[in-house]
Amino acid sequence: MLYHEKYNDLSDNELITEFKNTKNNVFVGILYKRYSHLVLGLSLKYLKNEDEAKDAVMQIFEKLLADLLKFNIEYFKSWLYTFSKNHCLMIIRSQQAKLKKEMDLQIHADSFMETESSSHPNKAEEKEIQYTLLEKAIEELSEEQKKCIELFYLKQKSYHEIVDITGYSVNEVKSFIQNGKRNLKIKLEKNSEQTR
Repeated sequence: MLYHEKYNDLSDNELITEFKNTKNNVFVGILYKRYSHLVLGLSLKYLKNEDEAKDAVMQIFEKLLADLLKFNIEYFKSWLYTFSKNHCLMIIRSQQAKLKKEMDLQIHADSFMETESSSHPNKAEEKEIQYTLLEKAIEELSEEQKKCIELFYLKQKSYHEIVDITGYSVNEVKSFIQNGKRNLKIKLEKNSEQTR
């Protein structure tokens, strides 16, 4: 404990320099003590889920061990803010990509062959349009369906976890997800016809 305490008064930059010189994780540990609560607050703001936010904090500080050795950081606090924000955005993007893929498999199974066989000049542009339509369609769902669809696909929660989070019964959750998927399919087909 004494070993830790004698370094507690060092500035962020001094701690980083000591870490670079010694590769001793104790210096990053002090930075963790100083800033983990701020990183947790930021992660909660972006991820809206306590467990995921806590996981993100651990991942961010693990990545720091490598990145502090690679980069020359002048203002650690503002650098950590940007670093943490980017990490959270990366998680959100990967969750959205999973949802998109899942919804593609579930909803576009019928029209998949038809879409693939017809010639489209710009695949990337079409994917972007589909993605925007999906987001718009989710926003148009009832609050219960939207919540259950997002928890099930985006957050990868089980039925029972969704029951705990929302207070709905298992049957209600299953019903909201099924009806939500059906409504999404209808909305997507309607919206894609309008964009043709």
